[in-house]
Amino acid sequence: MTSPAKKGKRIKGVIKLGKNDKDKKIKQLEALLKEEKSARKFWEIKAAADSSDAGEVYIYGYITSYPWDDTDVSAKSFKDELDELGNIKTLNVYVNSYGGAVFQGQAIYSILKRHSAYKNIYIDGIAASIASLIAMAGDTVYMPENAMMMIHNPLSWGFGNANDLRKEAETLDKVREAMIPAYLNKAGEKLTEEKLIELLDAETWLTAQECLDYGLCDELLAEKKAAASINAEIFAAFYKNIPENIKTMLSLSPIDGQEAEMKERAAMLEESKVNLERTKNILEGIYNGNQSV
Repeated sequence: MTSPAKKGKRIKGVIKLGKNDKDKKIKQLEALLKEEKSARKFWEIKAAADSSDAGEVYIYGYITSYPWDDTDVSAKSFKDELDELGNIKTLNVYVNSYGGAVFQGQAIYSILKRHSAYKNIYIDGIAASIASLIAMAGDTVYMPENAMMMIHNPLSWGFGNANDLRKEAETLDKVREAMIPAYLNKAGEKLTEEKLIELLDAETWLTAQECLDYGLCDELLAEKKAAASINAEIFAAFYKNIPENIKTMLSLSPIDGQEAEMKERAAMLEESKVNLERTKNILEGIYNGNQSV
């Protein structure tokens, strides 16, 4: 048996870790949890490398209420990290997302809209569904000529009797009514509410030029090969009328730096597993150090 002097204090038949030992293990655990949180997500918010008063946001994944997957984004985690940037003057937001949870997307839109920084939003590949609404928070929205935006009415999966389904339909109508002003405020006089509703009803895929014509973006950029962070099967299950060029893009092999990027993701996941095992060992050390003998 390890002596109390080495293990910690012995009080009434219980061996406890010394304060310094316990504090050290807790700090190790906190550091691992922070490292784990960073490794689990592929989206990122950080200070700009070339400016002390600018920040960068990357939304390259599915928008959800909890980050279950490496590319998931939630409104709460989004705000927490955005606040850490402090009082910045410029915020550059890079979007490549096929959408996700409506209420989370609305919350992220509101968070960005309220932010005091000047917001540049770059649609690197696709801004579909609720991701298109997030883009409307930009003071200036940029789209490469080969980027696309998709707007549609909110979707839901209902279960229940006729009254339940009618209530669900009414909720969806209210959600759409809440979304419409965001598009119209960005578009100004270039887009009427009547035309917008027509586009939403049809689940419309818009080219960058069409977005510019409708006032949904402000400036076109040269074509860009974006490393899409999109699950092709999920994408096809959610949406209809998917343009052929989007289907082709989803079936392509990794391009440019994407292959190395995917290897990096795999390494991050492996590191995450190691961190979890280390976390388990630390917790067991704290637990075992407080057991009765």
